Amino acid sequence: MIAGLGLLALSSCNDFLDKTPDTRVYLESVDQLQKLLVDGYMSQDYACVELATDNMVDNTAPDKSGNRYNLTAYDITDNQLFAFEDVTLGSGEDTPYGIWNSCYSAIAVANAVLEKAAEFEETMSDENGPLSYNDSLKLMAVKGEAYLIRAYHHFILANVFCMPYGGPTKASSQQGLPYMTHTEKTVSPMYERGNLQEFYENIENDLKLGLKFVSDQFYSVPRYHFNVNAANAFAAKFYLWVRDYEKAKHYATLALGDNPAANMNNFWRRDDLYNRGEDDVRAYSGISNPSIFMTIATNTTWSRRIGDRYGCKDNAASGTISGPGPTWGNSGHNCFRNNIFIVGSQEYGVFFIGTWWELFEYTDKLAGIGYVHMLRNEFCIEKSLLVRAEAEIFLEEYDKALADLKMWVDNRDECINKANVITPLSAGTIERFYNRDPKTNFEINKPMHIDEVCPSDKYSVNEEMKPWLQCVQHFRRIETVHKGDRFFDLKRYGIEITHRIGATRSETLTVGDKRWAIQLPYEVWIAGLEKNERDISDLDPMPTPTEAAF
Repeated sequence: MIAGLGLLALSSCNDFLDKTPDTRVYLESVDQLQKLLVDGYMSQDYACVELATDNMVDNTAPDKSGNRYNLTAYDITDNQLFAFEDVTLGSGEDTPYGIWNSCYSAIAVANAVLEKAAEFEETMSDENGPLSYNDSLKLMAVKGEAYLIRAYHHFILANVFCMPYGGPTKASSQQGLPYMTHTEKTVSPMYERGNLQEFYENIENDLKLGLKFVSDQFYSVPRYHFNVNAANAFAAKFYLWVRDYEKAKHYATLALGDNPAANMNNFWRRDDLYNRGEDDVRAYSGISNPSIFMTIATNTTWSRRIGDRYGCKDNAASGTISGPGPTWGNSGHNCFRNNIFIVGSQEYGVFFIGTWWELFEYTDKLAGIGYVHMLRNEFCIEKSLLVRAEAEIFLEEYDKALADLKMWVDNRDECINKANVITPLSAGTIERFYNRDPKTNFEINKPMHIDEVCPSDKYSVNEEMKPWLQCVQHFRRIETVHKGDRFFDLKRYGIEITHRIGATRSETLTVGDKRWAIQLPYEVWIAGLEKNERDISDLDPMPTPTEAAF
């Protein structure tokens, strides 16, 4: 009897030990690698950096009429971001920690896939046996997507947590970040930050490999992945950032194709939307939109965080969704009519429903719980047109730049609302509108210092370029409103901004201010990674309780 019990216990123990003791995914086939890359995209949104831009104002600060509202922020993190302070009070969604963790998690997926892909290449086989010709092609495509994922998420990290790229010489002395090219296999590893030039060189190396291998052949829904057009659009953006305008134009042209006007965003011409929430955002940023190259669904409560203490109003709104332009006169563009959403009260701010509305995924409808998502229209025809136009301006190809800028604005001018008279875009309209006094033009045209931020031996801003560059930055500001992209443009253009905070306080980010690099999350630097540098003047005592309260 005792012997029998002992044998039974031994058998049960062996059964237990034969099972995998955790829930890790073991990659054994090319198909598994491809499926894993679905998790290789940021799950958190970087839209929260919009709070550090001129697209947002503090409703507790007096407006031109002296009105102010005693409103509270959705999260105390928002107060720190708006005041250009180091964020120490939040680590969830819509915080620097959320961005950091989400990007490096996506990078970890890409690295796991690339390491296993190298094993399959070495043996030319997976768990199913020797790789077929089709499997070999799929493996190359998987590698291409993984390289692009790794490059892009490092690019986002650099634009959030580093100073703007300063060119090869300057960037060699600017702080970089750990560039992860392998999966972590040790506990509490220590990393070096390196410099920003090395970091951008690593991004470019991965980008080139991604462009070499990427393919549309194996996607069921290409717009959820780094497909060929999205890869070229990313390359165009990267080279615009490093001021290699020939390459920026080249890759933008590859993404746009021969007739981009035929597939531009048709949202403006639809008559079946008008403040219908989820329908609007799916129509504007979803995969059914013909202009989309790649869209990403993120977990975020961003739509709930703006419209109380912080909102898009006054000059912020006039510079984006409800202000003048070179073709549409002194009021908001026709295309936004009936597509503007008001939170609480119009005095708190207005928002474009196509980019701002949330999508809710219920996990339990009866309990009313689930996940909040927003769609990021990450790459599209309109953005790539503006990339190419900016490159053409620096190449002094003004006729071509005008054609692209005109294509962008003409698409919106074809909206179904025709309340305001539209003037065709021309060199003359651009020069007249963007040479206005900024004080009487809602500060739409602001001094740029791109040559100071990123000196170039080959390119520099001249007087003829200035109104054209103001036009392209204004159009991009409108195109990407509420999504955080404006923060990246402000950094690289060297546009100074001032935030009025509460009753008496104001903070200004000037060219070269170290606060353009958002501080690393507390959890990261407390673990040993070097913090972002700060100017002595940024280390002033905290505001008085009266200032902080408003």
